[in-house]
Amino acid sequence: MRILCPTCSAKAVIGKTDRISVAYANLYCSCTDPECGHTFVSTVSYSHTLSPSAKTASDLVTALFKALPPAERKKLQQELAF
Repeated sequence: MRILCPTCSAKAVIGKTDRISVAYANLYCSCTDPECGHTFVSTVSYSHTLSPSAKTASDLVTALFKALPPAERKKLQQELAF
């Protein structure tokens, strides 16, 4: 991603990212033009989906289950058995 200085349009660098949520972050930026020296905060946010994820809920649950240690797997299986 390229960030441009809103004052002089030179390239800016991101010095810090403050993630507010999965879909929103503040980017603390500095202009690379030494004559400008502008520092500013820019925001990045999720807008909308163009193509849904190929990962389904069951795929995610299966991956999480497989990542559990064997004792935790057994405990979870017992909790889910009615």
